[in-house]
Order: sequence, then structure tokens, then C-alpha cells
Amino acid sequence: MITSDDLSRRRFLYASGSFVLGSALLQRGLLAQSGNNAYPRLKKAVQWNNLPKNLSEFDRCKLAKEVGFDGIEIPPFTDDNEANKVLESAQKNQLEIHSIIYGGWDKPLSHPNPSVVDEGKKRISTALELAKRVGASTVLLVPAVVNEQVRYQEAWERSQQHIRELIPVAEKNQVIIAVENVWNKFLLSPLEFRQYIDEINSPFVRAYFDMANVVIFGYPQDWIRTLGNRIVKLHIKDFKRNGYQWCNLPYEGDVDFAEVRLALNEVGYTGWVTEEFPAGDENYLKELSRRIDLFIQGAKKA
Repeated sequence: MITSDDLSRRRFLYASGSFVLGSALLQRGLLAQSGNNAYPRLKKAVQWNNLPKNLSEFDRCKLAKEVGFDGIEIPPFTDDNEANKVLESAQKNQLEIHSIIYGGWDKPLSHPNPSVVDEGKKRISTALELAKRVGASTVLLVPAVVNEQVRYQEAWERSQQHIRELIPVAEKNQVIIAVENVWNKFLLSPLEFRQYIDEINSPFVRAYFDMANVVIFGYPQDWIRTLGNRIVKLHIKDFKRNGYQWCNLPYEGDVDFAEVRLALNEVGYTGWVTEEFPAGDENYLKELSRRIDLFIQGAKKA
């Protein structure tokens, strides 16, 4: 839960651009001397919909815990009974619900129709309230969609305006709106993403960084070093440029996981890393969990 002292500290860090762990050169030197053990442990989560759907809520949580995950990321349940079952099951298995994946593709804040935007804002508000109820610290938001009907500048201005209007709801519930970089033809460089967050200028609006979503036109380690402490959550997945395809497990594509891990350490990131891979059975999830552990430790190969 975010306290007033936390917010004051975040505002100071936000304004000054300070990083928790100092310069990149210092970090590289420390890691070279002490090895991968210098990395702090990140918390590891699985997406709810990637757990076997034939299991009960309790057994899905039990499996997630048994294969090594610390928490789960859930969709914005509209059924209170379902949400309560998942929360109870997570608590019994000592799993944390750390985030709500709201999304926002179908009712984007960049839409020219005010009624569509109003419905989107209503849904985001509901997701923020759900996040508070289940103990999640973030709601993932796709902020805008650029298309033939919506120009880039319009998407930028409209989405920023409507996110600002949602900040009081986020603050009331003490939940951060986490803007994610996705394939929506928007926020196409780390400089733009940084500027977008900075212009909103609120500790309740941060970045949810997806490392593989930038591989086709950039390098995730560069984005991380540019975004710095604006990153509040992290999605891990992998992508191959050759053949233009997603990979089932990390270390099978073109994401340089060792360099990504180093960059995260340089900017002081110590939060959650959530898988965004295909669903699978117990053996698949166990192997996925193992490979994410390797990433957390800074390994170059699986």
C-alpha cells in the first residue's frame, strides 16, 4: 500500500530523475567483481489465464505456488463471486495478486467518440476498485490506439487528458495506472514513452514495460535505461526477428536477457516480473518458472 511518505519520496525521485543504485558503470563494475549474486531477487508472477483452466481456483493457485511463482496477475473480473474465489484461493496458497490486466483495446481513451471514452473510463475505474479489493498495486492500461481514424497527436492528447481525469480514482484506491507499450502504433520509442509519463507528472501513472514488444524496432535494455525508475512492473516474453514470431519460452528468441537483467539492476528495479507466454501444463509451467529464475539471476543461457 502506498503511504503519504512513499508518495513524497516518489515525487522527489520523479522530479530529480535519481536512480536508486547509481550509475551504469558502477553497477557493471560491481557485477564483474561479485558475479550474478549481486542481483536482488525479483518477485515472479504467472498470468491467471495461463494456468490450466480445467482446475479449480484453489488448485490453479496451488499449482502456481508449487512450480515456484510468488504471485498472479488477473483479468478485470466483473463477477464479484469469481474475484472473491480467486482472492481466497491465492491467500490460502500464499500468493499475491499484484496486478490487474485491464487492457483497453476495445474502449480506448483515444477514441473520438466521447461515449466510448466514458465507457472506457468507467471500466478503468472499476478495475482500480477491484485492484484495491484484492490487494493489487497496479492496473495495466493500453493508453491509446492509433489508426486511420485517430492521428498520433490526437491519441497522445486525448489519452493524457483522460488519464489525468482518472488520477483521483487511482489516488483514492492507492493503485497505480501502469501504461504498457504494446503494438498499438503508439509510444514507438523509449524517449516518447518517457516523455508521455513525465508530462502526466503523477506518481499514480507509471510504466508497465514489456521487454519483447520492442524487439522488432529496438532493444529492451535501451528502453529500460531510458525509462529508469518510471518502470513499476515488467512483462517477460521472447520474440524472434527472423520469422517474426513469438517464442514459447525465454532464451529462444532475440531478447538479450542478460543485458536486460543488467539494465534493470542499473535503474534499481526490484519489483515484479510476470510471464506472458502461452498457457501450459504443470511440466511446462515448471520449466517456464526455472527459466525466469535464470533471467532473474542474470544468466546468459537457459
